[in-house]
Amino acid sequence: MSAVHSAVHVEEAGDHGPLLLCLHGIGSSSAAFAPQLAELSAYARVVAWDAPGYAKSPDPEGPLDLDGFVDAAAEVIRERGGRAHVLGVSWGGVIALRLAARHPDLVESLVVADSSAGSGTDPAKAEGMRARAAELAELGPLAFAEKRGPRLVSGGAPEELVQRVVDTMAGSVRLPGYAYAAESMASADLRPELPGIAAPTLVLCGDQDQVTGVEASQVLAGALHKTAYVIVKDAGHLANQEQPARFDAWVLSHLRITARIPE
Repeated sequence: MSAVHSAVHVEEAGDHGPLLLCLHGIGSSSAAFAPQLAELSAYARVVAWDAPGYAKSPDPEGPLDLDGFVDAAAEVIRERGGRAHVLGVSWGGVIALRLAARHPDLVESLVVADSSAGSGTDPAKAEGMRARAAELAELGPLAFAEKRGPRLVSGGAPEELVQRVVDTMAGSVRLPGYAYAAESMASADLRPELPGIAAPTLVLCGDQDQVTGVEASQVLAGALHKTAYVIVKDAGHLANQEQPARFDAWVLSHLRITARIPE
């Protein structure tokens, strides 16, 4: 086991029930899952990571591609007994899907929120993703977060949430980890492997997501075999933070079916 994997920082809550591993988006950290750690820990052991090179996790010893991040997440699951329900938001959803394809023995089910098959599905999106590392280097984390953060929630989001999203991003992103993450997204096109994913999957998307958008979630839902597709009303790209009560209710209903959590 490499030091990169064993050293990732996680936030954990809950002492019984199935393991729910939460994987954050590219501009975020475990802080994004504060509502899920608070609410879902009554039913599950909720673990939210800081991806390698993010927030409180150390920088990886060398470049990580998508499978490098995936294998780091797999290690977190193995360290906790071997199987998990995996909830991924945006970039975290891409990691979750690839995890289910690459390590099917570790994934009981998936919740994929406001995500996509990767930026490699579209040359313009891939180019934009690759440009982000230089932008972070130029602006620094705070200005970078102030520019990007407000787009991640809907126009009606309270100012306090916008500020929290900006603060989380500013405290989470740095080089080289963010550059590795951006490249992992830019080169990802999971469309060929989606039909082979066996894990039952809940696909969620905020109805006002302007980042990945509803269409990208529909592509995922249409390609996966065992899937349910839900629109979260009055939410932008970070539906789990903007409408946590609605979001958590859907996740809980998914876990009741896939993990047989009692009513």
